[in-house]
Amino acid sequence: MFEAVLRDVVESTEGAVASLVMDLDGIPLDSYSRPDAPFDIKAVGVEFGVVIKSIAQAAQMLSAGNAQEVTIVADSLVTLIRLLSPRYFIALTLRPGGNAGRGRYLLRTRAPELLEELS
Repeated sequence: MFEAVLRDVVESTEGAVASLVMDLDGIPLDSYSRPDAPFDIKAVGVEFGVVIKSIAQAAQMLSAGNAQEVTIVADSLVTLIRLLSPRYFIALTLRPGGNAGRGRYLLRTRAPELLEELS
C-alpha cells in the first residue's frame, strides 16, 4: 500500500536502511527494509511508538500544539519519526552518519501523499 513511497525514501537517503508507516497502537501498515538492515523495523516502530504517543500527549499538555517530528539518536541507529496525524506516523532509520537532513526533507514532503492514502 505505502511500499513505493517507503522504498523511495530509503533508497533516496544516504545511510537509510528501513522505513515504515505505523499507527500509534503499534500496528504496522507497511514497511520497507534494505536486505542488509541490521534490525527489524517493525520492532523499532512498536518500541518507539510508545514514546511518540507520550511525546504527543506532553506537547498537548504544555499547550505547544501538535508534535510533528522526533529524532532519536543512539550509538548504532538514528530514527527519524514524522507524525502524519494524531493516529499515524512514518519512521525512517539510518546508520550513524547517514544523511538525516535529506531523510527529514523526504519525510516532510512525502507525508501528504501518505495522508491521502490513509483517508
